[in-house]
Order: sequence, then structure tokens, then C-alpha cells
Amino acid sequence: MKVHLHEKDLRMLEEKANEIRQTLIEALIGAGSGHSAGPLGMADIFAALFFYILRHDPKNPAWEERDRLVLSNGHICPVLYSAMAHAGYASVEEYKKTLRKFGTKFQGHPHRQYFGAVETSSGPLGSGLSQAVGMALADRMDRGRSSGRFIYALLSDAEEDAGNLWEAAMLAGKEKLGNLIAVVDRNNIQIDGYTEDIMPLEPLRQKWEAFNWHVQEIDGHNFLDIIEHINEAKAVFSKPSVILAHTIPGKGVSFMERDFKWHGTPPGASDMPGEPPKGEQGRLALEELRTLGGRIISEHQ
Repeated sequence: MKVHLHEKDLRMLEEKANEIRQTLIEALIGAGSGHSAGPLGMADIFAALFFYILRHDPKNPAWEERDRLVLSNGHICPVLYSAMAHAGYASVEEYKKTLRKFGTKFQGHPHRQYFGAVETSSGPLGSGLSQAVGMALADRMDRGRSSGRFIYALLSDAEEDAGNLWEAAMLAGKEKLGNLIAVVDRNNIQIDGYTEDIMPLEPLRQKWEAFNWHVQEIDGHNFLDIIEHINEAKAVFSKPSVILAHTIPGKGVSFMERDFKWHGTPPGASDMPGEPPKGEQGRLALEELRTLGGRIISEHQ
């Protein structure tokens, strides 16, 4: 199902993704710790979700009819917080100043005790899909198969090393949870190296299909691709859907892109050979991002 996105909507999403990237980098610089590569790589998907796809209301986070978004790989919460702040769930300035500080709502992993607008507390890799499956089952029991609400589970590729994720996948396939959509950040890195070196995941598509999931693969930086394939997933009623989103870790910051060393490292904390000086990394990252929007937009004109 082809998507015809108006130019103003496409420009809006590109600008939002760029703002999300800049804000999360500023927050990481202020925190002095946290994850860079994954959040930068997923900014386009989070922009599409919060500014085009999700049924939600920032003024009423507990709205009963909202879609649910479960972030399983909680370590990429800088992009979740940034997207939610720009969408109106929190102050952008508060986020930039208090990420990972004691007592703040913006903990190092999402925590509902501190930030009630997030759907789940998360962090233990492999667990988020189980939470999302439970939500999808409960929603179907309470509201029937055609409630119109969707449960989104955001997963990392490396957490597919965890066996409990596949237990949840098996149950979702058995129960034919058409209200469940998983999005896997297929960026090919994890903290110790490249996924195919640490624990090879391929053939990944066939694995999900074997568990009775509807599987699609997309360019995770192409808004038309993202929206088109999520719309397709929403139209599949007989089984859960998973979208393998191919992304570039560190997207938008040239010295971070595709480099697993930035998985859990903020700007200003790396002194590897060939990289900018530590004291310049934050400034250079923001400088690149502040000029990125025009280049992205021009590619679609």
C-alpha cells in the first residue's frame, strides 16, 4: 500500500527527526554518559511514530484509547525522551539539563515511577517483547480483535541473542496477535562489536517467519518506507508483524556512523585514534546535525 506523503508533512518529519537528534546530543553532552549510536539511528522512526503514526495525546498521557509503545532496548531512551519532549510530554530544556541525574524523570533507562508517561520501565534486554505481548493479549481480551489500538514493541537486533525474546515471539505467533507490531533496530552493532561477529543473527527474516510473524524489511531512514510498511502491518489481522528496520548507528554524525564504539559512549568521552579531540566532539556533532536538514530535504525534491 503505497503512501503519498505531502511535501509539507515530509519536511515536517525530517525537521522533527533533526531536532530530536540535536536535542539528544545536547542532553548526552550535559549528562556526560549514555548511548549515542542507537538513539541517533532510530530518530527517524521515533519522529514518524510520535508525529505521524501513533494514536496518542501528550495532554492526556493516560488516554484510554491511545496506542501503546514499549521500548524494550531501554538504553536508547535518549531518543524516546527527546521525541516525547518535542511532542509535548515534557520540557525540552528540562530533558537537556537533567538526563541521567538523580531523581529526574529522565533516568538512564525508562522508569514509570519517575516518568509516568512512558508505558513501561525497561532495560533488561529481551523482556520488552514479553511485556508487549501481554498488553496485546489483554487488549484483545478486553476489547476484542478489532479495537483499532496497536501495541508497538521497539527492539534492538542484539537483544535477539536473548532466549526469552523468542519465547514471547512464539506465544505471539501462536495467539495470532494482529494488534502487535514489533520494530527491530537492525543496525548490526552491539557494545562489544558487530552483531554478526558476536552472535550471528542471520537469517533473521526466516527466523521470525518460522514463529508465524508477518515480516517486512525497510530502510529505517526513509519516511515513506517507514509509514508504508507500518500501514501494511496494521492491515494484517491474522498474525503479529515485525519490521526489520535497517538503520545506520550514529546517523547524522560522521565520526560516529557505523562505529560500534559509540554504542554506549556520549560525545566528549571517546579518545580513539582518528576521532576528533574529546573537547570538540560535542560541538562538531551538533554542527553537523544543524546543517543536516537541508541536505535530507533536497534528496526528496
